[in-house]
Amino acid sequence: MPAHSRMRAVRRSYTLIELIIVMVVLALAAALLVPHLVGPDLLKAQAAVRLIIADLSYAQADALANQEYRRVHFYPDGRGYCLVRITSTELAQPFDPLTAEYLVDPLGALRDYIVDFTIDNRFKGVAIEATSTIDTVSIIPDGTDITYDALGGTIRSDGNAGTGGVIVVFFDDERYEIAISGFTGKLTVKKL
Repeated sequence: MPAHSRMRAVRRSYTLIELIIVMVVLALAAALLVPHLVGPDLLKAQAAVRLIIADLSYAQADALANQEYRRVHFYPDGRGYCLVRITSTELAQPFDPLTAEYLVDPLGALRDYIVDFTIDNRFKGVAIEATSTIDTVSIIPDGTDITYDALGGTIRSDGNAGTGGVIVVFFDDERYEIAISGFTGKLTVKKL
């Protein structure tokens, strides 16, 4: 085979560098376009669901680690929630923001553990709705609470084991249900 024919054959193929450059350009395009194609509503709602699950798990683990009661209080207007430390004598008492002993948010520069979707730009427009027909989610005059005992299980305001609960997170048309199983506090999520 003459030398000029071999050069022609080599010239027609792509080099490894050219293939890598094309793959990098496609990856960048995907990284920039996918969030816009999925929609910010979906991302906000999903991020809020992940945050709530992480915080519920944190409250449960903290109750177990410290052998104390922990309560996640959901504000009645759906704007967010807080994590507080309570005693057995406070189980049936309504939440009082002035006397509450908030947990310290380990990622929030040692502030009270309060999550408010109305002041966090990442979650603007996200709201929470807790059902009132289940035992784990006990309705107290000023909101809804999920309480974990020293063993990490859910309990009702009378101190007995909880039987389950549901929290719905929504943003416009996006709705997600977080189900809390009774006794164990296991969390599951489904899109509505």
